[in-house]
Amino acid sequence: MLTQTPQDNGTRDFHDQLKTVLPRLRIYALSLTRDRDAADDLVHDTVIKALTGRNSFQPGTNLAAWLFRIQRNEFISGLRRRRPTVPVDTAIAESLSHPPHQDSGLVMREFMSAFGKLAAAQREALLLAVLEGLPYETIAEHTGVSVGTVKSRISRARDTLERLLLEGEARRPAGSGRVSTSLQDDHALEAR
Repeated sequence: MLTQTPQDNGTRDFHDQLKTVLPRLRIYALSLTRDRDAADDLVHDTVIKALTGRNSFQPGTNLAAWLFRIQRNEFISGLRRRRPTVPVDTAIAESLSHPPHQDSGLVMREFMSAFGKLAAAQREALLLAVLEGLPYETIAEHTGVSVGTVKSRISRARDTLERLLLEGEARRPAGSGRVSTSLQDDHALEAR
């Protein structure tokens, strides 16, 4: 003689309720996937999850709402699994990355320090020639010196900047080394 336990009744009741909700689950799956085969697969996955996790269902609560939530979560998980991916080639990845910018700030700071050590006349001539793009004749008229003096100032300013930056003399205090001699040379050229 077979007797049914309350647990068997609960399981049978769960299965009966699940069977009655299946058509609604299929309609909801069709609205999510818009494909009959994908909807059938989604309903199947939902039922498997529901049967596997039926111990987490609280009897007396809304089974349909619980199943619809499982189905929606399963659908979203499926979308995430099928998310399109692009293999990243190292050449592509390197072209998308940016080189570090820390060095540019240091280089600029060193340049500004070296530029500040140039004689004022050399700085002015270099700025007018390089940044403004003015011809030597215009710079000579603007500064009131000869064209040869302008050329000399620009040449000496470039040489001094190069030496200061390459030899690391940009850290020396102003007035030391060859910078002051180039200022004296400028004054000698102007006197001529």
